[in-house]
Amino acid sequence: MSRTVKLVLDLVIGAGVPIVVLAFLSEPLGAVPAYLLSALIPVGWVAIDLLFLTRRFNIITSYTGFLALVRGLLAFWFVDGWQFALKDTASGMAACLVLAGSVISRRPLMSLFWHQAVQPDTPERDATFTALMAQAPVRQSLVVGTLLVLAVMVVSSGLNIILNLAIVTAPFGTTLFNQQVAQVNAITRVALNAIELLGYGGAFWLLFRALSAVLSKHLDEGVASDDDFWQAADAWSRKAEASVGDGQQMT
Repeated sequence: MSRTVKLVLDLVIGAGVPIVVLAFLSEPLGAVPAYLLSALIPVGWVAIDLLFLTRRFNIITSYTGFLALVRGLLAFWFVDGWQFALKDTASGMAACLVLAGSVISRRPLMSLFWHQAVQPDTPERDATFTALMAQAPVRQSLVVGTLLVLAVMVVSSGLNIILNLAIVTAPFGTTLFNQQVAQVNAITRVALNAIELLGYGGAFWLLFRALSAVLSKHLDEGVASDDDFWQAADAWSRKAEASVGDGQQMT
């Protein structure tokens, strides 16, 4: 399955279908069954994706699966008002805890994401990756990038709570409640996801800039992109080893 098709399916099944269920099937199915169906469809899609489609268990899929599990478990907590606002934001708050914990434990989540993205395929490359990530500019960019994503997620979670409090005012178990949830989701699944993507984009930009600064000191062609990361990193590693052999210190 191509990335484009996968992205479209993620958007349609993860956001579009639940909104349609809430908006148009609450009366035919009943308000509570329709609500549960809309909440569990995205969770089921993540499970199908992990178990049968991508069949890859790594930091990214584990992170996604964890957040989906939180949403799935909370689907059976039937509440409204401020409690629903908190419940609907629980996965975002869980993400904030994971991001904050990764910084406190000195394993910033952006480092794990980048490791998964470039996938060191030999012990030598894994050692090169570790050495590069330990360079001061790169290490700083990973921490700042993770904190940037954390800040964006805090803002996104706060906006989600505010929107839910303002829009979802009907009691749980009614068609109006489901329609109001659909209205909120139509806003948050687009606007807030876009904000969060900008946060991740900014974090990766900081990382690429730091990697370019480090690698360009030791490469004739200078700046390296994510496409030729390993070509640049391998060259940097060879020059680092040569400098160590000459008694010089690489930075």
